[in-house]
Amino acid sequence: MRLQLLSDLHLETEDLQPRPAPGAELLVLAGDVCARWEGFGRFRGWPVPVLFVPGNHEFDQRELREALPALRAHCAGLGIRLLEREHCVLRDRAGARIRFVGTVRWSDFEVFGPAGRERAMRAATYYVQVMRATCDGRVFDAAAVREESLACRRWLAGELARRPGEGDGEAWDRTVVVTHYAPSLRSADPRYGHQPGTASFCNADDDLLPAASTWIHGHLHCRHDYLVAHPGGGTTRVVSNARGHARRGESEGHDPDWLVEV
Repeated sequence: MRLQLLSDLHLETEDLQPRPAPGAELLVLAGDVCARWEGFGRFRGWPVPVLFVPGNHEFDQRELREALPALRAHCAGLGIRLLEREHCVLRDRAGARIRFVGTVRWSDFEVFGPAGRERAMRAATYYVQVMRATCDGRVFDAAAVREESLACRRWLAGELARRPGEGDGEAWDRTVVVTHYAPSLRSADPRYGHQPGTASFCNADDDLLPAASTWIHGHLHCRHDYLVAHPGGGTTRVVSNARGHARRGESEGHDPDWLVEV
């Protein structure tokens, strides 16, 4: 299946008109599309199906528990399918069944290990203050983000441990994971490297990579396309086509028509 992949468009501030990529069978939006949500209207009537996994900024200045169902309904009204701790199986033009597994994933701040968690959570103060969100009526601070992240991780590990035909009897030929947060420190933004703030963007989900043929993410305002080889054999392709902010030069070199074969 040929995917058009977009994330970190930040349509709340960026002057951009997304366009369908020739030859795409599916559009995947990997989060931070529009903090104000009205930008999703630009995907109404898209010529191929649209899957969307929310990013952190979709929850800016909102109550997490209320925002998710409201965002889901908003997207459904535009013909966009939102995945949060959910999967769906789609067929490509050749008939192959592809399981798409989606969750924000958030950050558990342990990409540098448990010893680095406290420092990473202190560094996250800036990012949670930008969001100004709440969860269950409490400030969605670093501790709350970690709690939500661990719930995402438990669901993701359980879903990826399933075998075709188990549980609901649904079968698939291969698995594509979509998260907003990156699954590996390999996706660290080269501009900033391995500093405590990087833990607000990357998780250490390397142990889950073998369960997916492709892992798509956003969040970091740079592009990635790399292969991870596994000791037991096989590889996982990790890709991101994040655009970022034009005013910071992050959109330079971004190709909105780039297609990923999964």
